[in-house]
Amino acid sequence: MRNRRASAQDNFYEIFSDMSLLMLAAFVFLFAVILISARLQGSDVAQMQIQQLREKNQALQAENRDGVVHLQQALQQSEAEKKDLELQMQRIYQDQSERILETVGLGQGQGKKDFELFVSGLRKIPGKQLHLVVDATGSMHGVTTFLIPILRVIALRTDKEVSAISWYADNRTGTITGSMDDMLDQLIQQAPFVGAIESIGKAFDEISAKTAPPGAYLLIGDERPSDEIHYHQIPAPVFTLPLGTEHDASTQYAYQKLADATGGKMLQLHFK
Repeated sequence: MRNRRASAQDNFYEIFSDMSLLMLAAFVFLFAVILISARLQGSDVAQMQIQQLREKNQALQAENRDGVVHLQQALQQSEAEKKDLELQMQRIYQDQSERILETVGLGQGQGKKDFELFVSGLRKIPGKQLHLVVDATGSMHGVTTFLIPILRVIALRTDKEVSAISWYADNRTGTITGSMDDMLDQLIQQAPFVGAIESIGKAFDEISAKTAPPGAYLLIGDERPSDEIHYHQIPAPVFTLPLGTEHDASTQYAYQKLADATGGKMLQLHFK
């Protein structure tokens, strides 16, 4: 009797144990199914997100290509407009230059040939910089109307960079730097255009000591120097431009001597 009871209890525990294992197995199976489903769903979402990113990237690339094409077209148009503007400016400059040269007797004939020879000489000098030295005494006051336009024409025709403009009068010297327009404006404002002492020698001494040597100097004045010029201490050729000295042999001689001694050239202007 006892053996039967013991056997029944053992069977009960075995059955319970088997059911527990079956339930555990079923739970594990369901859990595995859930995980697999979740992963499959996650993979689909990821694929959709990747596809969306690809589409957005393609759209951005298309927009970038369109933008680049638009910028290229705008740049080409801008370059064309710039060339047109440059051509217009060149025509305006050419017309103004011809009128200026005609006014000072360099628009035709021998005067024009002399001017072109003078400009050709300036173009051939080493370097790109040109330092203008201007007589600012009282005798030059009457030619200032022509002086500034002539300086512009010379600077543009020679294709040189005007590195500085210096003026001299009554043993005083001033040097101006900056853009061409600014220097010419400052020259009119700062230079006295009064006095009678043509201190050319002192001016070149100070300029040589205080400024870097340019490719050449261009001296513009209307009277011979009042002091001694130390020719061999001038570090660059001096091109001279005497104004209104057709009947002033001593000034022409002095300007020619300065040009010859430093390796420059002289041009004579005849105002009409």
